[in-house]
Amino acid sequence: MFASHVAAAGREGSPNVIVIFTDDQGYGDLGCFGSQTIATPNLDRLASEGRRYTSFYSACSVCSPSRAALLTGCYPKRVGMHKHVLFPQSDYGLNASEYTIADHLHANGYATACVGKWHLGHHAETLPTSQGFDSYYGIPYSNDMNHPDNKGKPRLPSDKLWADQETAVTIWNTPLVQNEEIIELPVDQRTITRRYTDRAIEFVKANQEKPFFLYLPHSMPHIPLYVPDDVYDPNPQNAYKCVIEHIDAEVGRLVQTLRDLELADNTLVIYTSDNGPWLQFKNHGGSAGPLREGKGTTFEGGQRVPCIMWAPGRIPAGTSTDAFVSTIDLLPTIASVTGHPLPENDRIDGMDVSATFASDSSPREEFVFYSAQGILEGIRIGDWKYLEKKQGKTSKINHFLFNLAQDLGEQDNRYEQEPTVAAKLKSRMEAIDQEITQNARPVWRRP
Repeated sequence: MFASHVAAAGREGSPNVIVIFTDDQGYGDLGCFGSQTIATPNLDRLASEGRRYTSFYSACSVCSPSRAALLTGCYPKRVGMHKHVLFPQSDYGLNASEYTIADHLHANGYATACVGKWHLGHHAETLPTSQGFDSYYGIPYSNDMNHPDNKGKPRLPSDKLWADQETAVTIWNTPLVQNEEIIELPVDQRTITRRYTDRAIEFVKANQEKPFFLYLPHSMPHIPLYVPDDVYDPNPQNAYKCVIEHIDAEVGRLVQTLRDLELADNTLVIYTSDNGPWLQFKNHGGSAGPLREGKGTTFEGGQRVPCIMWAPGRIPAGTSTDAFVSTIDLLPTIASVTGHPLPENDRIDGMDVSATFASDSSPREEFVFYSAQGILEGIRIGDWKYLEKKQGKTSKINHFLFNLAQDLGEQDNRYEQEPTVAAKLKSRMEAIDQEITQNARPVWRRP
């Protein structure tokens, strides 16, 4: 009994952390965020026992930059990961000299594991095991990419791929990696969400007597979509719904494991998405709900994403906040919650937003938007958001100014009516970008 008490006391001092990061899930794709078509009882329960963040931003509208930002607490441009996404033929990745959430928690005695989609470099020097994680199990890039050079990808309609999942698995030459080795090629993507959860549960059980950090970036619902046979709905119109409901069930399994092991009261779970929905894929893509546009854009639908934070005893149950928060704030927030201050070496852009667990006030007052190609496009300061976007292939620049408190859907462009506000935001946007550009750090590149 004394040993159990000591172990419990040790856990209380260093809470466990789980970050669940889905791929291309829209703001409107959870019941607790307003979906009327997708049933997400487990995530809805997580929200009812925790806190919904309704003004939560990913740092980019596409995969690789958003993941680099989450792990490093930096705008993607600061760590050189802002120019779109990595591919199997890419010869660079996140530099191992960057200080990640995993690096920080590992240095403070945490067991660390990455289970899922990485997409920050598939070379050994850039894989999770070089970025502070004790182990890695997952797909190293997007699930629509082919090993080794991204050639030979199928060009079939999404509905057809969904209708014949067994064949669809074999025509994508996507690898499954364990630590630094490919262990399955092609990976059977029908079972990947469940297998990720199995590995996550194994990790939690193996480390229940010491603090742990689990980073669980699901490959789904990025296209092509897959689910196990036992939950498969053959109607392609229900493909996306089917995938989200499967993710919900698997999140439920993981959280139930925390409850069963009596770890719930000492674990912080953060659930969010890397960017908005891939709208062009229609029934294979999600919904941005009331927001404008989706993946690949700096409109709200591209980067404002659903977020749930759950920590019984730390975060009040059944609450919601519109506090201004981003994925770049997770590193300093996790450092604060775990009681391990960050070193004062590298400059980061994130802020400790742990006060938002019980308050609507956030230290974040501004946030800069970069396009999917890393081009400076906008800024939000308070309720005002300014965007400047190049019109197609022309040299013309379209200017936008929205008051998000009054116009969440970004339909009322106030640029002409509020020139002083627009000028102020533009000036601040350029100043922030100038500092980031001057102090940007290099990516790793293959010699």
